[in-house]
This record gives sequence, structure tokens and C-alpha cells, in this order.
Amino acid sequence: MTVDEFFAWQESQPERYELVDGQPLRMMAGAKNVHDDIVVNPVGELREQVRGSGCRLFTGDGSVETRPGQIRRPDVGVDCGSRDPDGTKAALPKLVVEVLSPSTRDFDTFKKLEEYKETRGLEHIVLVEPNEPLAFLWSRDGANGWAESRPRGLDANIELPAIGVVLRMAAIYEGVEFPARPRLVSTGEQAASEL
Repeated sequence: MTVDEFFAWQESQPERYELVDGQPLRMMAGAKNVHDDIVVNPVGELREQVRGSGCRLFTGDGSVETRPGQIRRPDVGVDCGSRDPDGTKAALPKLVVEVLSPSTRDFDTFKKLEEYKETRGLEHIVLVEPNEPLAFLWSRDGANGWAESRPRGLDANIELPAIGVVLRMAAIYEGVEFPARPRLVSTGEQAASEL
């Protein structure tokens, strides 16, 4: 399919799809509440901070053409291009945010990440870990390469200078309860507990 054929076809589909190597690929459905919470939380933060800048927020119903003929749907993004109200994709995406999930973790952190890095104009890529307060941030550096950082902890911030935004990790994870981490037990503790 071409991009135009894909979007015309997508209009009559009940689920969301991405276009990968000319083929529609159905998006994962039925995300857990924690995934949805982490997607919704940055929307509020981003909306307030980009207001009046000429940039607009988009969600998973929007799309990014990562390379000619390849359409991806990040969980959240910021488009700083000229907005076509009848358009189907971001004109000039500057930020994409993906919340990792067990079924897409490897794909998002390898193949999709590399596609995003090839996207014209994209300045920041954020992958958000749902099991602990940790983000993987790639920001384009001056030499057209990418610098990686890993904001960790609820007191940390994700700095996105290309769009004038600072996302607070505490805001991204607001209302999220993290799974209990297994605790390592020393041999002496284990022997005492078996008595």
C-alpha cells in the first residue's frame, strides 16, 4: 500500500494500524491501566507547556511518517509543522513518546527507535518504563547524531529544549503504583526463615 491508500483504507477499520513495509500492521489493543495512565499524564503536562508555541500535541490516533511509506503511531507526540485539519500525519514532529509494554518492548527499543532516529525534524524520543520511574531519552545533538540520557526517579525531569518543555517524572507517573521488586535474601536470612 502507498501512504494515501493506507489512510483511505484505515478510515473504515475499527482498530488502529501502522504501515510497515507497505503492509498494514494492527496495533496492540487492550493495554493495561498503568500503560494508559502513563500515556494520559504527559498529555496534560505537554499541552500546558506547548500552548502558544505554534506546536500541537497529538496522541496515538495521529501518526508520523518515519521514512517514505512507513507510518508509526506513537503514544504521544508534538507536531511543530503547519497543521492541516484534514491531515493524517504530523507535518513536522519534534517529539515522540512511547510507553513500553511487555509485548512491544523489544520492538520499540530497537526497530522503532531506529526509525524514529531517521525521521526528519524529530528532536526528542522518549521511551517510558512502566515498572519504575525511568525514561530513556534520545535528543538530537548538533552533529545530527543522538545523545542518550536516562532520567530516573520521581524527582528527575525529562528536559526537551528543542520544544521548550520540561516533563516532570512525578507528573508522568502520577497515580501509578509500581510492582513490588523481589528482595534478595541472604543465605543466613533464608536459613532462619526455614526454621
